[in-house]
Amino acid sequence: MYDSDKRKLLSLVCHGAIFFSTLLFSIGAPIAVLLVSDDPVVKENATEAINFHLNVWLYSIVIVVLSVVTFGLAGIILVPLGYLLHWGLTIMAILHVLQDPNQPYRYPFIFRIV
Repeated sequence: MYDSDKRKLLSLVCHGAIFFSTLLFSIGAPIAVLLVSDDPVVKENATEAINFHLNVWLYSIVIVVLSVVTFGLAGIILVPLGYLLHWGLTIMAILHVLQDPNQPYRYPFIFRIV
């Protein structure tokens, strides 16, 4: 059996790494947890967090391009929406991990690359 507190902590590190917003850390922390942990739920959370973080960066690039093309008009709508989804989904993942550490969290609206 796996330690519930360790499972919570490692899953929280994976999902919460996006708050640091540097590409190296937000992707690096879940990759490190994925490589170190032998817990299947933690591995699933790490993989899902990596996919979410990659999607956040991809969507950010798309929003920047659209903002440049539309002289900032698309950015007025898309930037707040992007932040709302980014922060909201991350907080939902963290709350899910705290409430039910035995069930991995699946982000909606993302492409699963890894």
